Amino acid sequence: MDHLWSPWRLAYVTRGDEAGDTGCVFCAAPGLPVNESLLVFAGDSCYVLLNLYPYNSGHLMVVPFRHVATLAGLTSAEMDELGRLTQRCEVALTEAYRPHGFNVGVNLGKPAGAGVLDHVHMHVVPRWNGDSNFMTVVGETRVLPEALDASAERLRPIFSRLAQSTAKN
Repeated sequence: MDHLWSPWRLAYVTRGDEAGDTGCVFCAAPGLPVNESLLVFAGDSCYVLLNLYPYNSGHLMVVPFRHVATLAGLTSAEMDELGRLTQRCEVALTEAYRPHGFNVGVNLGKPAGAGVLDHVHMHVVPRWNGDSNFMTVVGETRVLPEALDASAERLRPIFSRLAQSTAKN
């Protein structure tokens, strides 16, 4: 039998089990130093960050700064910015990675696949023809060709430029 090791996932699979759990990862993320953060853009009421456990390289999430569990709980301004930043993610990922398509969506509740139950967030996942290979299908393992810090460095300047061009319009 072959073994594939992914030791970086231990923190994810055991989160909440350790004493002194610090709370919501999405509430904590904006306060991290840039070199530790996966944030690629901060708006007025929402921000964009890379998924720490991505389905594909470039897997982004749009997250409201305010801790709220559902789309229905968002203010009109938060919902508007969540939508506008989701559009911006599509544009930025298209420029950076040239994907063939996208999965975009929200998982509300554990049965729907939500990993963080109490803080709503929109997933934007770039997809390519043939990106689900035997590793994902048979081995239940994803092979990602780019490190998260490299993805952040690739995407931050694009988001910065897009924000500046949007502000001028």
